[in-house]
Amino acid sequence: MNHHVLPPLAFVLCTGLLVPWLLVRARWAQQVPRLALAVWAVSGVLFAGSAALLPAQLILPSNAGHQLSDTLFTFSLPRADTLTRLGAQEGVAAAVALAIASVPLGAFAHALVRARRERLRHARALSLVGRYDATLRATVLDHRRPAVYCLPGRVRRVVVSSGALDTLTTPQLDAALAHERAHIAGRHHLLVAAVESFATIFPHLPLARHGRTAVPLLLEMAADDRALHRCSRDALATALYALASGKAPTEAFGAGGPSAALRMRRILAPHSNGHPILWGMLTIASAALAAAPLIIACCSFPN
Repeated sequence: MNHHVLPPLAFVLCTGLLVPWLLVRARWAQQVPRLALAVWAVSGVLFAGSAALLPAQLILPSNAGHQLSDTLFTFSLPRADTLTRLGAQEGVAAAVALAIASVPLGAFAHALVRARRERLRHARALSLVGRYDATLRATVLDHRRPAVYCLPGRVRRVVVSSGALDTLTTPQLDAALAHERAHIAGRHHLLVAAVESFATIFPHLPLARHGRTAVPLLLEMAADDRALHRCSRDALATALYALASGKAPTEAFGAGGPSAALRMRRILAPHSNGHPILWGMLTIASAALAAAPLIIACCSFPN
């Protein structure tokens, strides 16, 4: 058996099964959403890379498996002498790894292109029915229901309904606009596209299934935290309450929506369960310790 299968197998099991199980039960994730989002993103990258390397290592004999690992897991380009040492069997294994890795990358690119096409279509419609307000730096749309949302990416447009202008006070409106601009500045649409494409490829994988629900909520919380640098907690919480019934297009981020009540409680409630970053680091350490036995077992064998 090629013992170099053990490290990618450990990463596949930990990132695909253990890490999402820990994250969905972790209270700290909603207190430090950016750290939780980083863990979700790194887990997805590690799972995709390890899943690509795993079948390739099965093809290789034990004495050649480490060459493919070194070639694929280094950030620098492989040297010419490394490539010449790879024989036909190693070349086939590398081709298999690259082919498997190209599947999530292709799905991610397709999701980005599709979402961008939908946003451009929506922006063209807004240019016909909406009017730009230079004071708000937003497009005002005549609609009775209060709603504030944004189109991220190259479109970069914030939309406010006339109902929101009639309902929200000036501090509340400023808070809602700051929330939407936080989505645009953070390029949150990239993570949404990654999660959606990942869930399309691995629909039954816990990492993809739980991430599809958890990541959008964490993105909203991260935008809330960034907006709080410019507004008060009361202004943002009351704005979320007023916009809770509003709906945003599927390709946009909305300040209200079904998560507004949970986020409002989070903004107003004090945190009292310990330092969240410490708990986050403990979660990451737990996943690393779970992968350690298989990696140590790999290193205990000669190449």
